[in-house]
Amino acid sequence: MKILGADIIIECLKEQGVDTVFGYPGGQAIVIYDALYRARNEIRHILTSHEQGASHAADGYARATGKVGVCIATSGPGATNLVTGIATAYMDSVPMVAITGQVPTGLLGKDSFQEVDITGITMPITKHNFIVKDVTKLADTIRKAFAIAREGRPGPVLVDICKDVTATEMEYTPRTPGKDDYISNKYHEISGEEFEAAIKAINSAFRPVILSGAGVGIAGAEEEVRSLAESACIPVSTSLMGMGTFPGTHELFMGMVGMHGTKTSNYAVHNCDLFIAIGNRFSDRIVSKVSSFAPGAEVMHIDVDSAEVGKNISVDYPLVGNIKQILQTLIKGVEPKRDTEWISKVNAWKEKYPLKYNKSSEVLRPQYIVERLHELTHGDAVITTEVGQHQMWAAQYYKYTRFRQFVSSGGLGTMGYGLGACIGAQLGRPDKKVINIAGDGSFRMNLNELATAVEYKLPIIIALFNNRALGMVRQWQELFYDSRFSQTTIDRGTNFKALAEAFGAKGINVTHPDQVDGAIRAALSETDTPVLINFEIDKDDKVFPIVPPGAGINEVVDC
Repeated sequence: MKILGADIIIECLKEQGVDTVFGYPGGQAIVIYDALYRARNEIRHILTSHEQGASHAADGYARATGKVGVCIATSGPGATNLVTGIATAYMDSVPMVAITGQVPTGLLGKDSFQEVDITGITMPITKHNFIVKDVTKLADTIRKAFAIAREGRPGPVLVDICKDVTATEMEYTPRTPGKDDYISNKYHEISGEEFEAAIKAINSAFRPVILSGAGVGIAGAEEEVRSLAESACIPVSTSLMGMGTFPGTHELFMGMVGMHGTKTSNYAVHNCDLFIAIGNRFSDRIVSKVSSFAPGAEVMHIDVDSAEVGKNISVDYPLVGNIKQILQTLIKGVEPKRDTEWISKVNAWKEKYPLKYNKSSEVLRPQYIVERLHELTHGDAVITTEVGQHQMWAAQYYKYTRFRQFVSSGGLGTMGYGLGACIGAQLGRPDKKVINIAGDGSFRMNLNELATAVEYKLPIIIALFNNRALGMVRQWQELFYDSRFSQTTIDRGTNFKALAEAFGAKGINVTHPDQVDGAIRAALSETDTPVLINFEIDKDDKVFPIVPPGAGINEVVDC
């Protein structure tokens, strides 16, 4: 059967199980959009307000569902508007396929209208990318893009398609996705001796600690981490991206580790004799001062990506491959332990150094808001965030019990990410209430996506922590730059309640703790309307604990 290249794209999306795409049309993608029109009953297209919103929505959809997110844009500025979203997905290992229109092959390299070398631009921030100039290669390229996005350590793949390719007829043969679509990663086969050494290290450790990262959730290895921790009586911390890979309500959970980690987590890592990192890349926000990180510990690193092992921290027991399978092998050899002296020490730290804040009944505190969100949603909401202080409060005070419940930009730290991600997550998980915890600085960057949420009748909640400042930078300016508040005050008189209502959403103002529960309950009751709750908080509220720049994580400050 001969069909247009644009229809081949659609058929390949259907092959891959895609039912939702996010995008914005344009001249070089017009044939693709014509095909989308014909397939409108099979693939739902979400028209965002901006291409960056489309990329963040595809990312949020992928993180919340585990499926590959898909976004589409035209050439030139349409394609470059995807770049921040692609980089965000790349840094956090999110499976995404970005499809861009390109000028016809005969106009390539001639500075044609809206021509840009998007494959060259995105080469450092994609797992792989393609430009398709030959319609005979189109179907296999799309299939390969999805396979690459999913396999091993996931990531974004860009497929740039020349307009004449989309408008040319070609024979199309349907195919079920399979392993022949790509060349799979070949992992170093872990020897029996390497497993034996790792098991011996776990069994002989007196003060072990597990760090559970996002790779645990991506591998579906949450139960294995829990089994290892419970069997060997090992306390567990998570990275920011690893939230939910170990239940936040579990007695062995210590909280997040690193710059804004709990004192318990940071002290445990500093004093441990075996540090077991699983599905984590040892970012600077976790390690801080390398020379003083877990100084008396041997390090075991379990990861799917060999490039991450030994990159930032020297490793004594490298185990590279399928995380779930590696843990299953280790668990078989682990000797059960109970009520160790180490656990008693960790529990004493928990009691002495809990997360804390000023709980004045007259002052609206952001930490209190997050606690009430957790309580009133029964801990079951999907939480997306922008980037800044509110992001850390969301990580610290909402107790996540499953992976894909916390959706946030970790590696790139993308302000403006959360609203698009919230839209994508809600479309991917219509069975869950999805809440975007946002700061007013981040929210301003992509607030135009409120129009998207309204158009598609999405009952998302934006919990806006409005302190009229770029809070995290301001906090650093006060603590480390002698209170020189350079360009961090953004008190521009914006009426966010009225703004939400102008878009067609519902707006609520909250200025006192007594109003919090009523506002949250009202927002939760909406079934087809976005709600923005404007929480007026103080610009001098700070995120604690914090590790000062240049200090070790054991030098964490909590007030």
